[in-house]
Amino acid sequence: MNVEEIREYCLSKKGVEESFPFDETTLVMKVLGKIFIFIPLERSHSISLKFPPEDVEDLRDRYPEVTSAYHLSKKHWNALSLDGALSPQQIKDWIDQSYYLVVSKLPKKYKETLNE
Repeated sequence: MNVEEIREYCLSKKGVEESFPFDETTLVMKVLGKIFIFIPLERSHSISLKFPPEDVEDLRDRYPEVTSAYHLSKKHWNALSLDGALSPQQIKDWIDQSYYLVVSKLPKKYKETLNE
């Protein structure tokens, strides 16, 4: 998958908005104001996703394409290489996991707006 395909996939999800809160080269996708993916546009060969803390290290051990995310919590975030080794479906599955992980932490009243 390339950056534009990832962007479009993320924007197809309920409650998602895109922004550049940190600089003009790091696209951030948020669900109801909470970040679930970082997409560096200058280094478009990787993305960073949030994972359950118990899975972070295991994924790094199992997949050479998964590494610790630059400038993010090593406990919650991994970077995924977009060099083609990971299937588009695997990337989408992990994007979904990141999205739902963030949604699960939202207050109930916000979660309900996603179900409307």
